Amino acid sequence: MADMASIDDLILRGTNPFDNLRSVNFWHRQKDPEPMVESIHQDAMSVIEATLEQVARDHYTRTIILDGDSGSGKTYLLGRLKRALNHRAFFVYIPPFPQSDYLWRHILRYTVDSLVQVPSGQKYSQLLLWLKSVLLALKQRSLKDRIKENILDLLQTDRQQFIKRLKDIYKQAGTNSIYNADKFFGILHDLTDAKLYPLACEWLRADDLSEESLEALRLKSSIDTEQAAREVLANFGRVAINTQPIVLCFDQLESIARLPDGALDLQSLFNINTKIHDEDKNFLIVISILTNTWEHYKNRIDQSHRARIDREIPLRLINLEQAESLWASRLNGLHRQAQPQPTSLIYPLDSHQLAENFPGDRTNPRDALRLGRDMLQAYKEWLMQTAGTNGAAATHAPQSVEPAAQRPHPPATELLAAFKLRWRDELTKMQDSVTRIRHFTSLELIEMLKEALTALEASEIQAPLLERTKFAGYSFSYQPPHLPNPADRIGIVWTEDQGMDNFFRVMEACQRVLEQNLCQALYLIRAEGIGKPSLKGHQLYRQIFTTIPHRHLQPDIASVQCLAAYYSLVKDAREGDLVVGSQTIGLKQLQSLAQQAQIWHDCTLLQALGMVTALEPDPNRSEELIVPAISPDSPFPPLPDLGNGHRLSRQVEDYLLSLVRTHPVIGLQTLVQNSLRQFPQVDEVFVNQRMNYLQETKQIQILNPNAELAARLVCWQDNFKH
Repeated sequence: MADMASIDDLILRGTNPFDNLRSVNFWHRQKDPEPMVESIHQDAMSVIEATLEQVARDHYTRTIILDGDSGSGKTYLLGRLKRALNHRAFFVYIPPFPQSDYLWRHILRYTVDSLVQVPSGQKYSQLLLWLKSVLLALKQRSLKDRIKENILDLLQTDRQQFIKRLKDIYKQAGTNSIYNADKFFGILHDLTDAKLYPLACEWLRADDLSEESLEALRLKSSIDTEQAAREVLANFGRVAINTQPIVLCFDQLESIARLPDGALDLQSLFNINTKIHDEDKNFLIVISILTNTWEHYKNRIDQSHRARIDREIPLRLINLEQAESLWASRLNGLHRQAQPQPTSLIYPLDSHQLAENFPGDRTNPRDALRLGRDMLQAYKEWLMQTAGTNGAAATHAPQSVEPAAQRPHPPATELLAAFKLRWRDELTKMQDSVTRIRHFTSLELIEMLKEALTALEASEIQAPLLERTKFAGYSFSYQPPHLPNPADRIGIVWTEDQGMDNFFRVMEACQRVLEQNLCQALYLIRAEGIGKPSLKGHQLYRQIFTTIPHRHLQPDIASVQCLAAYYSLVKDAREGDLVVGSQTIGLKQLQSLAQQAQIWHDCTLLQALGMVTALEPDPNRSEELIVPAISPDSPFPPLPDLGNGHRLSRQVEDYLLSLVRTHPVIGLQTLVQNSLRQFPQVDEVFVNQRMNYLQETKQIQILNPNAELAARLVCWQDNFKH
């Protein structure tokens, strides 16, 4: 954009700064980190900070309930806590658990996943910083106990000597016994070896490792029981009593496992909380929950477990002064670029609109942001109508902007366009953060697939299929839509466990399913290997999955990213946190929008399941040859170059059209820059070619083609008034 652009020029050319109404897992990188308003929920921040100080002082674990309505800022507050206090504690984000039988393993997994993240301003991960603090604490203890050796030097010694010395130190100190001390201290030593660090982290997060990986770690088994996971998590507190606390943040509880009657299994979570609270040191547990859910369920939780809640912190509504500060924080980026600087911190918005829309002088942060978005959108529409065709904005603002509450819902086409943008943002985030299929457990992968099939109108989904086995959660069966025989059922088993013993047990369970005729076709979804031909598991696999109609489907990472992105939206919808444009979208409407937007049609796994078909290229135009997006190792045949070029062309064009459709007018450079950020596999030349195609086919129009490049404005063809 031009250096000397006015604020109105910037508003015309840019995207709406209020469009991001959602917070995320605080370890996920955000495209545009949310600005902070210190005064909002400052009382809650102060209470949590004081509680953390107590844990750091006396090392006793404490639990906080953080409750608030949808849009009150619970997830945002968790991220704010992490940003403000990460130098004083190690922060862990724990998403909803899919099955209660694996809850300890779920918590351990996401504890380690968070600990391997690198805090802002640090060079090393939380895990290595934690290990360093453990060893420094031991050094202080050694000086006190007149042990002459330098504990830090032990890391340079033989692994067995390191293990033996740490066992002696903890025994002398009278510390609670370390669970499987040889294994645990050995893994701590392995964390300092760059080659073994990834494997050591996988073992700590309770992955089922291959025999070769276990051998490299000098171990015989993975963490494969709830008790083992519970004890390893406890070890983090046992060995680090004198170090910084670990903050466990539980979020999005509307998507946790449910009981047979459909109720949320909050009791299992509070059972866990009591165990950690009573037996483990140096944890602060923060449970974020919707107010209505907490009020509905808390009396169902045993009194003995409720007694372990140290504080309940409700997130209150904010006042209009705070809402105005929230507006100013969102507009600050635009204001800093503008010449001359606007005289009002919230220009072009009007604080009187807050009083008109919120007569009680209170609102929640999301509703304040939603009003700001609608007001800025209305102002931009006014600017478009009054701007000259040379792209210069009008010099005088409108006297009033219609309140959001009085504005009609956007047309269905605009809502669909806004959803496509939301989907692309979510998919890009997953492509950035999920780089391997085993980022998720088999339980999570199954849950994601079930949600996608539900949206695609699969019926009679029944889980589990592998009943009465430890792998029951890896399976389900369903009735595909449009099958000629309604009795036909497809069984799904998804396992990514690397250990061949577990693979054999799963194959045995699959064999029993077929013997009992529980499904007519059984699909194994697995990207991991199937073992050597001499192994029993491999032999059973060949008996079952090389015979029609049973099949082995090998998913690619792009399919998993697609499933994960949709599941993320599902969790938001359940929480009442899915905002598209200015509308809050529920689960049913999400399913409908996902179908209309055809988000599934590039997912090769769903193609292989026969639930969707790939979109065909347009025969009326030539396509650029693009490097195939599918890995060459993918089990599915890659699309030909023409088809893949079509796919990227279609995706970029759809993104460009959605951006234009959701803005009365937008800058040409803004379109290009946003597209490059969403599609790193293409360049500016490619994006400009797609823009030219859309212009040639009269889907978009450049209002001022003779203006400087930075000033050129684009609008939806139907919006243009001659």
